[in-house]
Amino acid sequence: MTTAQQAENKNQQTRTVAELVDYIQVLTTEIQELYCLDEIPWVVGYSGGKDSTATLQLIWNAIAALPPEKRTKTIYVITTDTLVENPIVAAWVRSSLKQMKSEAQAQGLPFEPHLLQPDFKETFWVGLIGKGYPAPRGKFRWCTERLKINPSNRFIRDVIRASGEAIVVLGTRKAESTKRASRMKKLEAQRVRDHLSPNMNLPNSLVYSPIEDWQNDEVWIYLMQWENPWGYSNKDLFSMYRGASADNECPLVVDTSTPSCGSSRFGCWVCTLVSQDKSLAAMIQNDEEKEWMQPLLDFRKELDAEETRDKRDFRRRNGGVQLYERNLDEGISIEPIPGPFIKEAREDWLRQLLTVQKEIRQTAPENMRDITLITLEEMSEIRRIWLEERHEFDDSLPRIYEEVTGEEFQDPRPGADYSLLGRDEWIVLEEICEGDAMHLELMAKLLDTERQYRKKTRRVGIYDTLEKCFNTSSRSPEDAIKNARLKRELSEAVSQGDVAKVKQMTLGDVASINEVDEGESDQQVTWASMKFKKEILE
Repeated sequence: MTTAQQAENKNQQTRTVAELVDYIQVLTTEIQELYCLDEIPWVVGYSGGKDSTATLQLIWNAIAALPPEKRTKTIYVITTDTLVENPIVAAWVRSSLKQMKSEAQAQGLPFEPHLLQPDFKETFWVGLIGKGYPAPRGKFRWCTERLKINPSNRFIRDVIRASGEAIVVLGTRKAESTKRASRMKKLEAQRVRDHLSPNMNLPNSLVYSPIEDWQNDEVWIYLMQWENPWGYSNKDLFSMYRGASADNECPLVVDTSTPSCGSSRFGCWVCTLVSQDKSLAAMIQNDEEKEWMQPLLDFRKELDAEETRDKRDFRRRNGGVQLYERNLDEGISIEPIPGPFIKEAREDWLRQLLTVQKEIRQTAPENMRDITLITLEEMSEIRRIWLEERHEFDDSLPRIYEEVTGEEFQDPRPGADYSLLGRDEWIVLEEICEGDAMHLELMAKLLDTERQYRKKTRRVGIYDTLEKCFNTSSRSPEDAIKNARLKRELSEAVSQGDVAKVKQMTLGDVASINEVDEGESDQQVTWASMKFKKEILE
């Protein structure tokens, strides 16, 4: 039991069944009055978990009890599929939405389900395999906004744009977490009426939380004692929860205060924000029919490896070297912050992922054999990033895809297969560079930059782009790190007013330091600024 739940239990005892029945009637009346009050459309967040199911069931039953002539306002039901959801839960939600749409039409109700997905340029695999982002961590939680917040907020903004306002209905509860309870209580002071709070992230919208003060037991009593109105089985939902071990569902995420999916009941199977995926592991352990998902668990462990420095660049994505103090047993070491995954590592992640996809398609139940872990659109975008942004013109993605799947890669992007440079040229370049990785990178960047500008009618900016290639790739790793340390030492000497140390720097040292990479942090020091500060110190 979480701290929030313990605190909540002290302040509020679980209602008896009779009290819960009365309270549900009060909520039903409240929902009906709020719905009929104006023409503002509703957007209900539905994840397929217990809280969102209970919330939607309350709304559905309340609206169904209204006369047909009063059911005039559309209620959008949105679910965000991150494309890396737990496969069992993802299938459950997709099937539920289909059933929901069918029943809403049959019952003459204004519910309109929508399955949302992140933009293909913002998916998990495009970030990790394409751009080389490391697996998400607490201090670098790059996935939540791209995969969950942006898709739902885009939809809500479209509704607001069309209607001027929107009411977002969420199954959030104070018992979910201490952070959530604290945030909800702060917003209570700004409420316009019960259970209706301002949405601090989306102007012209309000958040309606009808079950905010419910306990877990009350949620389950309601789901078990009241029949699901769109014809789905709440008992199957309970069985799915019973097969896992954590306590909360993965909610609709509309802001960064929402607990990470990794600490929830059902989240992304790739989530590395927690030490282990307890729900997926429990599903596999408790049900032999779900053992086919074991490769997913194994792959996630690979992503969650503590030490990946050998797979990552010594530079940041902008090509600059940024140092930090690393605590080791023997003391503090000044080292470069590891950057994105290097070419070989990104290719290996893709190869492993396609291998897992091929394996589970062969071992999964018949109704799951079409499971897709990475889409063609995602691979097309990864290919584009490797070719156009990373200048890796050997174009390895189609080759890896064919090696693993035995099928030819069909890129949906028009003109994607046309290129002046390819695998043959890359092999020649590797031979010329004789194993010097930085030399190979520099030559590839220079050649591919010329190729990219060749197609333009005006070559404005080519010299700046070529100069950036030299700034980021002309030094060996040892020289680049040494140069970064010199800059750090000189910056510290200047900031501390250590004139003697600054004077010890030769003009040659400073000239080397002055090669500033574009976009680096304020630790950088130019020769002009150092000279000016030096004159002041003197």
